[in-house]
Amino acid sequence: MKISHSSQFLGRCINDTLAGLREGLSRFSGKSRSAVIFCLDECDDLHICDPQNLLRGYEPKIEDIYLKNTDWRGESYHRYDRKLFNHIDPVENLKLDGLISYGGRSGAVYYQMWFTEHHPDMCSIGPTERWLEHAVLRFSHDIANESKLYTGISGSFLREYTTHAVRDFIVDCVNLRLGIDSHIRIYQVLESVLGISKTPEEGAVPQGELMFVEPRLLDQLNFIARFRDDQQPQLNHHKHIRKLLLSVEHSSHKLVSNGSRILGICDGHLPQFCLIADFQGKLGFLRFNSELVCSFEDGSFSSSTHRAKLFEVEEILLDYNLDTTARNNLFQVVAALVHNAETNGFGCTLVVDLEDEYSPLSGQLLETPIDLQQPDRLALAAGLSKTDGGLHIRSDIRLHGFACLLDGISIPGEDRARGARYNSALRFTAIRRNTIIVVVSSDRPVSVIYRGVEVRKRHSFTHKERCSLFPEPLSDWLIADE
Repeated sequence: MKISHSSQFLGRCINDTLAGLREGLSRFSGKSRSAVIFCLDECDDLHICDPQNLLRGYEPKIEDIYLKNTDWRGESYHRYDRKLFNHIDPVENLKLDGLISYGGRSGAVYYQMWFTEHHPDMCSIGPTERWLEHAVLRFSHDIANESKLYTGISGSFLREYTTHAVRDFIVDCVNLRLGIDSHIRIYQVLESVLGISKTPEEGAVPQGELMFVEPRLLDQLNFIARFRDDQQPQLNHHKHIRKLLLSVEHSSHKLVSNGSRILGICDGHLPQFCLIADFQGKLGFLRFNSELVCSFEDGSFSSSTHRAKLFEVEEILLDYNLDTTARNNLFQVVAALVHNAETNGFGCTLVVDLEDEYSPLSGQLLETPIDLQQPDRLALAAGLSKTDGGLHIRSDIRLHGFACLLDGISIPGEDRARGARYNSALRFTAIRRNTIIVVVSSDRPVSVIYRGVEVRKRHSFTHKERCSLFPEPLSDWLIADE
């Protein structure tokens, strides 16, 4: 039996879900967009809702997948049955570059595919995929409830789904690698990780690693010290565990937990599979052995690696007549210096001078430029970057000076909220047109300045808190772009 839904009800379902998804993912991954392509019944046309033009630019691929082929319909088909709204059959991921997608079929919705952006600095796309998977379930649930029972809370669920998405991804990975009989309660682990990360010890932020291991894998560890059974701290005793972390700071040793208690301290040897919370001061990371899951900071989880990818620098360098090897080496040097500043939490300025003729900057000049392709010299430059002023690096991949002052006259577009480094870089590059300046702030934001403006990240857009557009037929959406 086919149920007809009013356009008003359908539009509200889609808008509420998209808004919650977008806002939740924006907290987790930075500004994000979301979109959906769906078909409620086998005989219906495909519809799309893309309020922020996330899918614009993918029209040829979308047309090929959905209009020129019928493979997306698949072989499985659920007849409409609202009781089967939670029986979701996953559908094949579209694997579009720059996007993360997840879709499924159910007794309430014949086909749906949800999309969001694949940010370049993500630790893993796993939690985001679980987020989209939950959007599939919520939309199926709302359609099954129909308009009389619609509550409008799906958006709220998705807006606050951060911890659940991380937990769902971890549980899936544990089940795949160890089976479904895991003894570790992931919610308890995540709560403790955030609690410990917010617990200072004599004013110092936590450093060190806490490893969670399934009880049946404990014999794979090399314990240096194991606590007596009656003196093993409970995982929710955050202050006690924070003190114990002092014993493994700045070493390869790790605290070991079975998910409920702290068992002792082991060396750097890892078991077949484990979950590690790596506390690095204000910032931390969750990982499976060496595979990143997500980061955490200020009491919440994030998908960000907190390491600038510097795509903007790479793209600008492509515009210059540099040897491929030299271009790559120059980029690697800049990236290494930026990541060093990010890791150690200090601000610095890198002046990448691509002018044909050498012109010294006002600062501490070097009698013989330092070759930054040598690791020990690069380490020296990393130390010099802590000084006030900028490092002067030319296309020969040598350091020509440090503590350099950046002069220039006032220009439009300056931002007084960004500080002296940022605005000096704007002024300087407005005059020196073939110079790239990378500004690293002590609180981790990285700005790339070129020709008097900041080069924004790709896929920039104006963020809106809530969309107001209704779903439209996919064929009409494709025609509108022509």
